[in-house]
Amino acid sequence: MSTKKQSSKMVATWKISRRNVLKASAALATALTSRMTGADPLGVGGVSSSPPAMRNTDDQAPTLMQVRLNVNSQVHDLTIDSRTTLLDALREHLDMKGTKKGCDHGQCGACTVLIDGRRTNACLSLALIHDGQAITTIEGLSRDDQLHPLQAAFIEHDGFQCGYCTPGQICSAVGMLDEARKGMPSHVTRNLESAAGALTEEEIRERMSGNLCRCSAYPNIVAAIGAVAEQR
Repeated sequence: MSTKKQSSKMVATWKISRRNVLKASAALATALTSRMTGADPLGVGGVSSSPPAMRNTDDQAPTLMQVRLNVNSQVHDLTIDSRTTLLDALREHLDMKGTKKGCDHGQCGACTVLIDGRRTNACLSLALIHDGQAITTIEGLSRDDQLHPLQAAFIEHDGFQCGYCTPGQICSAVGMLDEARKGMPSHVTRNLESAAGALTEEEIRERMSGNLCRCSAYPNIVAAIGAVAEQR
């Protein structure tokens, strides 16, 4: 019996119902998808059911490049894929797990590090462009077994709960306080001539708005940063 007659016989024996319509739609979608991928699970076209082998073309091969990263005053020479982000270089190649991978889209701030003193989202920055620059992670903030003042303040004011965002929060706060000392205004700065003045809670919240805390420990984070700002 031909395929056409078989199909006609199947249609004739089916009862029109919602379930049968859904079954037919699913079968048709599977057949169309299989045709596009080269597979034929229904066995109606005489095509092998095995998908085509992946071709390893030259344009798919990674481009390996040399980079010298100066992280926490230690120099590391790496050979990495040119597409490697600074975040992945730190975590996967240098085993520095303090810098966290959060959203991987530059929206949560968990991966914040300092590049030549300026806060940067490591997930959005390629490692290659930071060759030779001074990179500081949460591991490099303490000196001679002494916590950085912001690290100590976060502990004193209980500025964390799960702690996942804390490294990024602290690194961002270090960069933010330096920006404020230099007189860099924020969106809520009312007097641009006195931008380097005392940091209010409103200023701290605005300047730290790029760092999210999933546990909502914001009041304690603001208190910790405010305490260090007053000391300086």
